[in-house]
Formats: sequence, C-alpha cells, structure tokens
Amino acid sequence: MIDPSQPTLKGSSLWLDAWIKLGKNRLALSGLVILLFLIVVSLLTPWIAPYSYEEQNLMLGATAPSAAHWLGTDIFGRDMLTRIMYGGRVSLMVGFIATAVALVIGILWGAIAGFVGGRLDAVMMRIVDIMYALPFMIFIVLLMVVFGRNILLLFVAIGAVEWLTMARIVRGQVMTLRKQEFVEAAYSMGLSKWAIIRRHIIPNTLGPVIVYTTLTIPSVMLLEAFLSFLGLGIQPPQSSWGLLINYGVETMEEYPWLLIFPGITLSLTLFALNFLGDGLRDALDPRASKD
Repeated sequence: MIDPSQPTLKGSSLWLDAWIKLGKNRLALSGLVILLFLIVVSLLTPWIAPYSYEEQNLMLGATAPSAAHWLGTDIFGRDMLTRIMYGGRVSLMVGFIATAVALVIGILWGAIAGFVGGRLDAVMMRIVDIMYALPFMIFIVLLMVVFGRNILLLFVAIGAVEWLTMARIVRGQVMTLRKQEFVEAAYSMGLSKWAIIRRHIIPNTLGPVIVYTTLTIPSVMLLEAFLSFLGLGIQPPQSSWGLLINYGVETMEEYPWLLIFPGITLSLTLFALNFLGDGLRDALDPRASKD
C-alpha cells in the first residue's frame, strides 16, 4: 500500500538528464559559452563593429595592431577586427545551415536504410556509393555556375554533398539498435515503423551524430573558403574567416597579423565545437548510466 506521506518520485526525460550532465562538464560549458559569444557578436556586428566592412584607407595600407585598429589593417587599409566580425556572420551561417541540411538528409536516409533493411537498404546504400565516387567539388562548382553565385545556394550545395558519411554512420548505428529489446517492445505495443524510427531509433543515434556534426561544421567552413578562393563563394568586399585566412597565408611573411587573428578566431571556434560536441555525446547517450 502506498504511503501518502512519502514524497512522490518524478521521472525525468532524456533531455533533462542530458542538460544536468552537460552542466557538470566544465569544458563543454566553456565551449558552449564561447560559441554563444561568437554567435551573438556575429549577429550584432552591424551595430557594434568599429568600422564599415567596405571602408578603405589606401593611404594607411597594412598597419600592425594599434589603438585605432586593435587587430591592425589589411593592405587596403580595412580594419581587421571589423572584417573578422563580418566574416564570422558568413562562416557561422555556412557552417550551421549547410551542416543542418546534411544532418536532415543523412539521418533520415541512414535511419530508413538501416531499419528497413533488405533490398531497400541495398538500393539506398548503392546510391550513396555512387555519389561517393562522383567528384563532389565539380558538382558544387557546376551548381554555382548554372544557378549563379547565390549564398543560399552555397549553403544547400555544400549540405547536399556532406550527408553521405552521416548516412553511413546512422545506418550502422540503426542496424545495431533495431535488434535491441526496446524495439521489440515498441513493436509489441503496436507502434509503426516510422514511429519507432522517430521516437526510439533516431534519439539513440544522437551521440555519434553530435560528434560527427562537430567535425562537419569546420570542414564545411574550409570548403566554403576553398570555393571563395576559386571565386565561386563569398565575393569581396564581403569576407569569411576562411577567405581571410587564405589571404593571410599569401601575405604572412610581411603582415603576419593578417593570418594570426583570423586563424585564432577559427581555431577558437573549432575548439569550442569539439568540447561542446564531446560533452553532448556523453550527455545525450541514453545507454549511459545516470550520475
């Protein structure tokens, strides 16, 4: 018989447990704080940037950091702090939006292929193999040439070729999970295959997905930098961190600050993403024991 004087125990959800675990991981929280800071600064750049990203001073030229220009200027006399702030808007947008496109396609493709199995799995994964064999860079270049240099198209084009590895990772996880007891229990309760995929299979693959996401975002940023270097991505006077780094490499012997400061900013972002990704991987693993 239940004693009404005893306190009632309340259950907790996967997301509440994940948040509690994440709060105990100092490195992950540090990464989250750094990432949020960079995002906020990028969003507020038009209002807090010390100069306009188009403003040039050819008489000033490339100067080292000073009181007027904290991170120095480039050869056109443009303030590097301003250009890094505006570059963050583009780089973070490319990284997050293109990665989101890749995640949606890759997770759905891999989950369906791995869970259904059989001929459907064979056909879907052969399509992935064929796309792996295609020169994806040429595919992106063709899209940019045919449809024009549209930044939104750049997001979609990069995301559309970055989902292949994600699909394979999710498929491998799903093929293991579909044999677990909780899937059989869901079947016995009358849940459909799609409901099982959505409510049970996909949440249990979040650990590897989060880890791979932290690797995809920087690779997407570097891919955008390469396209900008070819003249198919971000065009001057706009900037991105990758474009600034490429430019800094060309002038690093004479003006090292043009490489150092964009490089530090991008490296800090990558460290933050990796720390946060490791913390989320541990926190979102439903098979991990509760602390």
